[in-house]
Amino acid sequence: MVKLVAMMLAVALWALSALAQEPASQQISEELKAVLQAKGSPERGKAMFRQCQDCHGADASGRTSGLYPRLSGQHATVLMKQITDMLAGRRINRKMRFYFDDHVLKSGDIADIAVYLRGLPISTKNGKGPGIGDIALGKKLYEKDCVECHGAKGEGKAEKFYPMVAAQHFGYLARQLQYIRDGDRGNSNPDMVKLLKSHYMSTDLEAVAAYMAQLPPPKK
Repeated sequence: MVKLVAMMLAVALWALSALAQEPASQQISEELKAVLQAKGSPERGKAMFRQCQDCHGADASGRTSGLYPRLSGQHATVLMKQITDMLAGRRINRKMRFYFDDHVLKSGDIADIAVYLRGLPISTKNGKGPGIGDIALGKKLYEKDCVECHGAKGEGKAEKFYPMVAAQHFGYLARQLQYIRDGDRGNSNPDMVKLLKSHYMSTDLEAVAAYMAQLPPPKK
């Protein structure tokens, strides 16, 4: 457990260092910087996550329908960024907005939860997409447009805040891709928005989601 925390701290410091070289549009927020600098505790995170289990499940595997995403095994830095973005209103998520209205999360709390979730095993019983044809098209599109950021195995990049997409629920992936394309997510990468708007129909988005959903969880 100590090794995990040390590894998460190293990645967080790497992320801070790397993004210090990015252009202004990609600079991280002060809220996220404070979370990255906090030393998360998996034990405290486990206790705090109990209030999240009704939606995300006791094992943080979410819902196979895609109504709620799998959080288990996701990069801690990704979770930290998405939570702080939702808290600040940069990412649009009405369900989480209701939660935040009733709960106060400090920087340390977010770090605790993120480190705890990162250490959980990833279930392979996630919601899958449609048939083989969709997966074949999705593979072609993914390898052309998504590999650079999300990796050949859907593993993402912790230091760049790019999420792991492998073994995520199809329904969640398809919905988020549509939100990104249509400008309904709020904190999307501008390059990704531009790409999806100009080249992707809804059937293409669903095909990519189906491909990502069937990718096995990357080894930690």
